[in-house]
Amino acid sequence: MKHDRYDNPISTRSDAARDHYIAATDLLLAGNPGISEEFRKAIDSDPDFALAHVGLARGLQYEGRMQAAKEAMDAAKAARGPRTEREASHIAAFDLLVAGKTAEAYPAIRAHVDEHPRDALLAQTCTSVFGLIGFSGKPGREAEMLAYNAKLLPHYGEDWWCLSQYAFALCETGNLAEADIYIERSLALNPRNANGAHVRSHIYYETGDIDLGIAYLTDWLGPYDRAGYMHGHLSWHAALWALEQGDTQTMWQRMETDILPDVSQSLPINVLTDAASLLFRAELAGVEVPQHLWSEISAYALQFFPKTGIGFVDIHAALAHAMAGNGEALMQIIAEPNPNTGDVVTPLAEAFRALAQQNWAEAAALLIGAMGDHARLGGSRAQRDLLEFALLGALLKQGKDEEAKHLLALRRPALVGTQSVHGLSVH
Repeated sequence: MKHDRYDNPISTRSDAARDHYIAATDLLLAGNPGISEEFRKAIDSDPDFALAHVGLARGLQYEGRMQAAKEAMDAAKAARGPRTEREASHIAAFDLLVAGKTAEAYPAIRAHVDEHPRDALLAQTCTSVFGLIGFSGKPGREAEMLAYNAKLLPHYGEDWWCLSQYAFALCETGNLAEADIYIERSLALNPRNANGAHVRSHIYYETGDIDLGIAYLTDWLGPYDRAGYMHGHLSWHAALWALEQGDTQTMWQRMETDILPDVSQSLPINVLTDAASLLFRAELAGVEVPQHLWSEISAYALQFFPKTGIGFVDIHAALAHAMAGNGEALMQIIAEPNPNTGDVVTPLAEAFRALAQQNWAEAAALLIGAMGDHARLGGSRAQRDLLEFALLGALLKQGKDEEAKHLLALRRPALVGTQSVHGLSVH
């Protein structure tokens, strides 16, 4: 029997199928392009290799092709080749995930990973801020994510993927010095790991090392294929740093060439959240944003996310609708939020409506009410700074400069001195 890179037995007799499967898995874990193509090569080498069909389903998810992913899962279940107990469990858990049954998929995946911790393709569904833990909507999800990654760590040794995921979990819980150590170990093993570059960028952001971050990402993004699923989001990081330094020309260049819906090749969740947040943070920084861009983002949100679901997505859709003046779409989010995060999403959607209407006091009151645990929404600290800065902007509009300065120094001290919010200067 053949084995994958993590020493898991895989039911194929084909060396070529094994090699393509390993290569495809590494591409997925690294956020590099060609994932689905490589899994297809594994299938071509052995059509009854069920796990290759599962891998293809996962790759298609990263392309936003959900119906095709379901068809690939059907092919995995129909494959006539043998399968071990681990492979059967792997297929069953992924089947729940691809079917959108996340409430059932999560416990199935956790049970599987407890038994087979080196099944990286399944383990990675829970490791990061956009994973099943990250989008659970539950209090304490950052601590849970850290505990999950810490539990994996002893099973992987010096593995570039696992080290990078643990580093991210450390970063999101504030242990930046240790996060820095782990991400450097990861990147030393695989410097062209896009997910590792992403974590490296987050650590630079949290430590306030803007110059280092810009230099690193500018160099790293140069040879990175635009088809890589992390390209748009890494460009968001670079654009955000440019904005924080007052370099609006570079910010707009990144926006117009890498981030907006008509140019980005990223997943819809990234396109919406990156574009909406960068436009709004540009406005907060005093940059004039053409109204038609808000209309485009609002239309994109309606196309890809017509119903509420993930709280993190919903607040960005609400922001786009509010700024575009699309009251009907905004009211749908306010009235019909996902129960898991509705107590946070609804007041934030109402706050964005108040901001768009220049009702600064109402907006501030609503934002303050959501500050207690907005981590439940998912996403990273850096992404949720959208909410922190929205509150600062609303306070400044009311002439409450000192309160805004104190709030920034208290909640996000590493960002003191940046040009993130127009009119706010703390030294």
